[in-house]
Amino acid sequence: QAQLVESGGGLVQPGGSLRLACATSGFTWYYYTIGWFRQTPGKGREAVACISLADDATVFVDSVKGRFTLARDNAKSTVYLQMTGLKPEDTGLYYCKARHFDSGAEYWGQGTEVIVSS
Repeated sequence: QAQLVESGGGLVQPGGSLRLACATSGFTWYYYTIGWFRQTPGKGREAVACISLADDATVFVDSVKGRFTLARDNAKSTVYLQMTGLKPEDTGLYYCKARHFDSGAEYWGQGTEVIVSS
């Protein structure tokens, strides 16, 4: 049974940093990409970043380039979204998703909330 659990969200002032974690279990990492998405009332669900666990290729949405990075800890089966220079528009419910590169099977976590406010 595949499982993803996000953590690390919270309240932070503009310009601050947070590190979100996506702890995974129940599937073979090599065949998946891990994506981070955020959901806000105004924009709906938006893809933020993703990493291929086969070759570490990463993609970021333009609005977070240069501020967000991705990292992985293979021993902990965890992918991290490091967020710096946070802005109020980064506020949202952040989810991670695992997607099999061939079958397209997807697994979602339950989300962690990020609030950027002074």
